[in-house]
Amino acid sequence: MAKLYFRYGAMGSSKTANALMVEYNYYERGKRALLAKPKLESRDGEYIIKSRMGLSKECYFVEDLVQMSDEELKKWDCIIVDEAQFITKEQVRFMVHIVDDLEIPVICYGLRTDFRHELFEGSMWLLAWADSIEELKTVCWCGKGASCNARISDGKVVYAGEQVVLGGNESYMALCRKHYHEGNLGGESIKNAGQ
Repeated sequence: MAKLYFRYGAMGSSKTANALMVEYNYYERGKRALLAKPKLESRDGEYIIKSRMGLSKECYFVEDLVQMSDEELKKWDCIIVDEAQFITKEQVRFMVHIVDDLEIPVICYGLRTDFRHELFEGSMWLLAWADSIEELKTVCWCGKGASCNARISDGKVVYAGEQVVLGGNESYMALCRKHYHEGNLGGESIKNAGQ
């Protein structure tokens, strides 16, 4: 029985690396897994998923995926979506269709919340409709579990602005809730975050 999975975690929790490893596991077993990401995610170029560790693979856009016929989709053994926080409610509904009607598992990876600690649209609907929800863990500079995605500007945590500003270690840092609310980046930690 196919399921819709949502695997979420703060920045730096190896979501993309995990997605690429799952795709490779399917490949090793002679299966076909389709990798996809929303068009909005363009940091590494079009039609490419790349982890911070340097792993990368060609992919489709979710927007292209929803244009495929059911027969085209049935050629795949699994659908893996990276940066799923950026998909829309209707695209999440389409993932439900793939799972329920085509019986193809869909594994979505993404952030749960933004830098204001508010849900993204895609994450909200994945939390509502996913059959399986799993947190991928990472740690704050202090060693506690990090669940907050702090946006950083001029060496300080910012709490206001547009929800989506693409960036990596130079713009975001995973913090525990206490240090997120304090705006505490741990001194030297921010200087080394981009390395």
